[in-house]
Amino acid sequence: MKRKQWSVWLLAALLSSVGVSAEASVFALPAHGNVVGALRAVTTHSDDTLLDIGRFYDLGYNQVTHANPGVNPWLPGQASKVVIPAQYVLPPKPWTGIVVDIPARRLYYFPSNDPVVYTYPVGVFLPGWKEHLTTTQIIAKFKMPAWNVPKNIHAWFEKKFHMDIPWYWPPGAENPMGELAMETGLSGIFIHGTYHPWGVGMRASQGCFQMYPENVAQLFPMVPVGTPVRIIDMPNLVGVRDGEVYLQSYKPMNTYHKGVPDLQRAVVRIKSFMAYNHIHQEIDWSKVRRIVAEQNTVALPIGVNAPSYETLTAALPAKPYAYAPYGPSANGAAVPPPLPLAKATDQEHLHVQVSFPDRKTQ
Repeated sequence: MKRKQWSVWLLAALLSSVGVSAEASVFALPAHGNVVGALRAVTTHSDDTLLDIGRFYDLGYNQVTHANPGVNPWLPGQASKVVIPAQYVLPPKPWTGIVVDIPARRLYYFPSNDPVVYTYPVGVFLPGWKEHLTTTQIIAKFKMPAWNVPKNIHAWFEKKFHMDIPWYWPPGAENPMGELAMETGLSGIFIHGTYHPWGVGMRASQGCFQMYPENVAQLFPMVPVGTPVRIIDMPNLVGVRDGEVYLQSYKPMNTYHKGVPDLQRAVVRIKSFMAYNHIHQEIDWSKVRRIVAEQNTVALPIGVNAPSYETLTAALPAKPYAYAPYGPSANGAAVPPPLPLAKATDQEHLHVQVSFPDRKTQ
């Protein structure tokens, strides 16, 4: 089903009263290749932050900040151009169930009955903690969960911060598990909401995967118990679209890559991908070297004649970001209310495309 789109300049009065929900990152699976989505760009108004814009477009802190070097995350300023890196090289097949790529800090959900992929940012473990790279499944689902703090986490808070945190957190707005949680077959590891949504895309967890409240609210009812969960480590994702090879590079987690040079890992990945898929494109290895070094999280073409990141982003048309900041009501575990449009005085020429909640694929 194609999403309905309307021009704001025709419906400004209506939309300003009802508000608009955040963009959902759901894409039709490609018939050929493994790259979905597209780069976009917006310009800011005076009250925006990169975190507000990233949250609206289902980006974590790592993605929206790394894709916009030189832009102050908290005070980007009036009319700053912000790249929305909503183009993804999908994780390696099989495309089934849930896949979590730890260095990307992203979760992918491939429903069994629909050829689409949902993708969301997640918060991952703090330094000193380690996820298991393995395959498991969802074994239980909980609404308004309580949290019984594991002994190792309680001891970590005491040692790290000299804090004697409660052993039991009741359900509610102050629960670190948020309002919805899905338990995996790994001991103590959940995919859940959070009472600190601005930590999504960061290393802010003691082992679980944290999601924006609105994202887990969308994912939770779609995922049945028994859904497979695959946890992977792919700092360098290689893909192909329309015959062009792409590389998407994230900061590696040293926990899994001690002593392995970043560039060597990426080159091996590119060559093996091309050999397996019988691709004979000439690669610009200087471009690869730069992408790996910058780790800007953007899926970029790496062929000899491919444009640079600067060329691609300079050519992106940028429309004013249309929405007001999230505000204090979005700082907890509850799903935030739809965002109102920004005031007309903040955006002199407001004319953007708005996607309504009944959309399905991008």
